[in-house]
Amino acid sequence: MTSFFQLANLTIAIILVVLTGSCKTSKKADSHIITNFSELIQPTSRQSVLSEPGYYVWGGSVVKGDDSLYHMFYSRWKKEYFFNGWVTHSEIAHAASKHSTGPFKFKDVALPARGEEYWDGLTTHNPTVKKFNGKYYLYYMGNTGDGIAGESLNFVHRNNQRIGVAWAESPNGPWHRSDNPFVDVSENELADDALMVSNPSVTQMPDGRFLIVYKAVAKHKPLPFGGPVTHLAAIAETPLGPIKKYKQRIFYKEGEQFPAEDPFVWYQKSADMYYGIVKDMHGTFTNAGVSLAFFQSKDGLNWEPAQNPLASKLEIKWEDGSVEKVARLERAQVLLEDGQPVVLYCATTPGEPFVSDTYNVHIPLR
Repeated sequence: MTSFFQLANLTIAIILVVLTGSCKTSKKADSHIITNFSELIQPTSRQSVLSEPGYYVWGGSVVKGDDSLYHMFYSRWKKEYFFNGWVTHSEIAHAASKHSTGPFKFKDVALPARGEEYWDGLTTHNPTVKKFNGKYYLYYMGNTGDGIAGESLNFVHRNNQRIGVAWAESPNGPWHRSDNPFVDVSENELADDALMVSNPSVTQMPDGRFLIVYKAVAKHKPLPFGGPVTHLAAIAETPLGPIKKYKQRIFYKEGEQFPAEDPFVWYQKSADMYYGIVKDMHGTFTNAGVSLAFFQSKDGLNWEPAQNPLASKLEIKWEDGSVEKVARLERAQVLLEDGQPVVLYCATTPGEPFVSDTYNVHIPLR
């Protein structure tokens, strides 16, 4: 017969095993918490770039298709329209590759111009592509206007920017576009997004809903630029909406008129954390001048700089050991596989953007 002391010892042993297993699980989970994104960045192959003769290219977003190919959606516009022609003549193109870092080969134009009468009829720009529940969703900025391109920014088009979503059964299309924006400006003239909205980033939340983080411009400052430039969040029940907006400012510092731009956010289940990368316009969050800043959030609505907020300086580390300083490194997009970030995609200009070429660079992550 088993004695009381033997039972007691057995019970203690079981408790210790459970506790030890819990500690190991906790450590494993903690290992997926990202405190320093810059440490994930690996040297990049010279082949891991996308450029097109005769075009400016900007900002690639990638999804893996059911065909096992990696599909990139990116902005492009003819160089004859100057660099600021992005606001009047950009279109969202589609390329594919067998590998997540490329090289990518152009396939087609996913969202072409469709007529000035549509809210997104003349320009589609800054895509982010997602796969939710077996379907593909392409979130983007669109606008319409007078169609006049020049060396200066066309504020008619800029202030007509709205956020759209197109959907398809395959990344090869066809893409179904809506006659109405997915995120529109607020009717309240005092709202932070009363003038224009753009640059959406979307991730699925743990409860199945969808978090949308987007750039917003208010009318508090003189037009046509307006301001301040902030970021806001909305939540949707489905990838196509409808949405509920939230008022708190994101990636913002009081007194700054334009602290950040180009958000990319994702929920990482293994860390139970939302992460975000933005362009730090002045070094407000990184103390490193213009750079990429890394943020974190527990709920997707309240964000703070990570423990190590500098995600990247304006530089590319190549596989040959050289480090290239660039004029711009922005429009960060991250590819996740098995819930972990594996590639960072950025738009790049080696020199001043108004006179030099542009390309997208595909940076592997550890």
